[in-house]
Amino acid sequence: MADFLSGYSIQSWLQSCPQGYLENTDFGHPAGEKEPEELLDNETFREDAIRTTVQLVVGERAALAASSGLINAAPDVGSKMFLATQTLDEARHVEIFTQRLLDLGVKKDELESVINTYANANLVKFAEVLLEKVDKQDFIAGVVGQNIVLEGMAFSVFEMMHATNEAANPKFAHTLTGTIADERRHVGFGENRIGSLIKENPKRKPEIQKMQQEMTYHMLATFADSFKANSDVVEQAQDQASPDIKPAVYHGVDLNRADATEMEAVLADTVLGEFKTRLGRIGLEYLSPAA
Repeated sequence: MADFLSGYSIQSWLQSCPQGYLENTDFGHPAGEKEPEELLDNETFREDAIRTTVQLVVGERAALAASSGLINAAPDVGSKMFLATQTLDEARHVEIFTQRLLDLGVKKDELESVINTYANANLVKFAEVLLEKVDKQDFIAGVVGQNIVLEGMAFSVFEMMHATNEAANPKFAHTLTGTIADERRHVGFGENRIGSLIKENPKRKPEIQKMQQEMTYHMLATFADSFKANSDVVEQAQDQASPDIKPAVYHGVDLNRADATEMEAVLADTVLGEFKTRLGRIGLEYLSPAA
């Protein structure tokens, strides 16, 4: 256990994160980078970016509450130390995505109003399912919900967004690069730490799998809502794009030419495939959400 957790120590975190891939960044991206003028000058595109970024803030606020809430529930010092670093990661994510809302023109005194207006109801419910376990100090269920389900979803969403924005919006893509690195570390901890605890507590499996099933239902509903809401924006962006635009390939799909339905399908398939793999590694069976 000690050797395993040394890879998730505060010293390791310092060297890889603030002294590593985040060094010389400003809110996650190189100083001086800005949102593209063509985004800021197009109200349809700007509103869609605000709506999308609000979902990131909502998800990261849930992750912050979960990781901080699980520290005292952790059964060993090493896990507490890792969750302390994850708490700071999640706080940074809340901050950088909140800053993006400001960069997109949202006024500080209107932030909460904008977040409440655009927050997806299914994403809010997704977070509530997780935080109910955290509030009960249920470490095993909480880490599965946080570090496998929520972080696994975020990892794939961020990768897809990065592919879309790498050429079109380098500032946002660079911001996402650091969050992807963070999520990779968080998911790794979840897989490596919880597997042994599942083996020690096999009677917990049905309850935890039911939580995963419920969270997955709300996740897929969030995807459906989000892609439906921005289907017209996707079409408009493609109509205005240069015919020479480079492909933005994500799991075999060119996001610069796919419609919203294709995007939703590839994201859902990717996330569910990752869920099944990661849950299997820790000894849990993936349960499909009820229709």
